[in-house]
Amino acid sequence: MATPSRESVQVADSERFMKLKEAFISKYGAPPAFYARAPGRVNLIGEHIDYCGYAVLPMALEQDILAAVTPTQTKLIQLANTDPVYLDYNVHINEVHIDTAKPRWHYYFLCGFKGIQEHFNLIASGMNCVIDGTIPASSGLSSSSALVCCAGLITMVANQKVLSKVELAEICAKCERYIGTEGGGMDQSISFLAERGTILAKAKGLEWQKLLKLGDLQTELGVSLETMISTVEQILHPEPYSREEVCQHLGISQEELCSSILSQNTQDVTSFKLYQRAKHVYSEARRVLQFKTVCDETPANALQLLGELMNQSHVSCRDMYECSCPELDQLVDICMQSGAVGSRLTGAGWGGCTVSMVPTNKLDSFLTKVQEVYYKADVQRAALQTPSLFATQPGGGAAVYHEA
Repeated sequence: MATPSRESVQVADSERFMKLKEAFISKYGAPPAFYARAPGRVNLIGEHIDYCGYAVLPMALEQDILAAVTPTQTKLIQLANTDPVYLDYNVHINEVHIDTAKPRWHYYFLCGFKGIQEHFNLIASGMNCVIDGTIPASSGLSSSSALVCCAGLITMVANQKVLSKVELAEICAKCERYIGTEGGGMDQSISFLAERGTILAKAKGLEWQKLLKLGDLQTELGVSLETMISTVEQILHPEPYSREEVCQHLGISQEELCSSILSQNTQDVTSFKLYQRAKHVYSEARRVLQFKTVCDETPANALQLLGELMNQSHVSCRDMYECSCPELDQLVDICMQSGAVGSRLTGAGWGGCTVSMVPTNKLDSFLTKVQEVYYKADVQRAALQTPSLFATQPGGGAAVYHEA
């Protein structure tokens, strides 16, 4: 399997590499041994379905995490960041602790380190490292996962180990759970590879205890997504299910519900919108396939079709999965008023980013109009403040660089 690329770079020809090199020398007194990069991502369509067993359509960004690194024999991990907001951090490799209650920037790095360390059962070397990031923090563009991936790549290289891109993505998806993130692997996969629901199963007479994902249920039934959507509409009711009702349908006790089905984060939930969540997952999975088909077949009205799918996705995220917020809804409306053919939230939601599809020849006017409409609109400025607008092109996958 393919491994992350290793490339030579003329550091003197890149302002960003030069500034990072200078920051490293200023911090540690000598140039770095190598550089590592992991990109952020934007998900074009397919929200909250990867961990349900369905495909999504993310795109790696030009915006990334770039690190300068030198392995050491000190057994210390010494971390610094070019952004002074993020304080330096040092820890012995045998004392790595990740506090899920108080996430700090360096804990994401330690997730990647710990994942590789445990995979190889390493007595790892220490390292000096300076991080530079261009992915806006808390924006839904996967800055944290990019840092985890970059750290995993760094730890592999610093300890002279070899893994394929797929293996690295799998390790980094698992190790991010050290900090409490329970994703489906989309962020990590696109960073390296760029170039739960049981009442339905019970009703269908299946061994529901063995089916942890809505995608598993469809596979077990062997039916289309259209049929799954109809099944949801026929079996589940739109009104929220109480804990007692769930237990009654499944034939289990409240204790079994808590111990076998609910996660640590959902132990206190008292009602469940099963109809809405399941319908979103299956309809969103269908939209992803429709989106890919349009991209593959490129009909004359491709842009219109893709835009409509993005708009439908946002409506479903807003109304069925309820992962949007008033500010994101307002930004989507503003983007559509300003010339986007499609716009939707991207990432987990409840804040963060929108992604809009805009024809290249209308990009400049779009960016100008968004700013104009924003300032004219009755925007909830205390929460939203001034939106950060940028255009981006697809970026490459994670890579290691050595100075030429």
